Formats: sequence, C-alpha cells, structure tokens
Amino acid sequence: MKAVALYRRLVVLLQGSFAEALVLLFVRVVFAGIFWRSGETKVVAGTWFKVTEETYGLFATDFSGVPLPPHLAANLSNAAEHVFPLLLVLGLATRLSAGALLAMTMVIQIFVFPDAWWPTHSLWVALALVLITRGAGLFSFDALLNHGLAAVQQPRRAHA
Repeated sequence: MKAVALYRRLVVLLQGSFAEALVLLFVRVVFAGIFWRSGETKVVAGTWFKVTEETYGLFATDFSGVPLPPHLAANLSNAAEHVFPLLLVLGLATRLSAGALLAMTMVIQIFVFPDAWWPTHSLWVALALVLITRGAGLFSFDALLNHGLAAVQQPRRAHA
C-alpha cells in the first residue's frame, strides 16, 4: 500500500502547474532547436539571414517540389527557422510560432521529404500540437503578458 500512496503523491506532483511549466519549457526548447539548427546550416557562418549560395542551389534542385520560386523559398525558410525558434525559446507568440513551424513541417513532409513522416515529422507535429493546445506555460513572456492583460482588464472596485 505504501507504493500506491507514493505513486498517488507523485501523480499529484506531476499534475501541478510547476511540473507542466517545466515540461512546456522543455518542449519549446526542443522544438525550437530542431528548426534553429536547420536554419544555421543554410546561412553564412556568424550570420542569421545571409543565405549561402549552396542553400539557393539546394532549393533549386533537391527542394524544387516546394511550390514557390527557389530564391523566395530559401529566404522564407531561413527567416522562419530563425525567428520562430527564437520566439519559442522566449515563450513569446508561442501558439503562432508553433503553428508556423507546424505549417513548415507539413510543407517539408508533402513537398520535400514525403517518406519522413514516421518517426521524424510525426514527432515534430506532436511537439507543435502540444504547444498550440497548451501554450507556452508559466515560464514565458506569453504568461507575463497574459497576466498583465488580465490585471488591466479587471474592473476596479470602488473604495468604501
């Protein structure tokens, strides 16, 4: 019976908002890291937005299935792989950022690597969906902004 009581205490602890906040922070960092590292392979070392000639060539050949001009696709991809991961780590516009990276994942799945659904892209989709449905968690700028907005929207009580 001690094991059952210990298990129940553990479940209660893990269901708390602090544990959820830690998990959501971890999910944000992991999901951001996937795209950030990809973005870093597409740019000149030490820059965020200077796309390499090799990247333009890659979008013209290997990634030519993307229904955008290669030059535009390379630049949009690079911007998305740097801006949205940064926002995710900060926990700012988390649902928007996760949604944008979910859309990018589906473009990659459909037009670039259609054989990569299992296990790669399905896991990326799962991470994005967790963030879209749960939000950034307590350790985020979203939480600070939501708290500030809630305080502003509360009606003031008259002092007696």
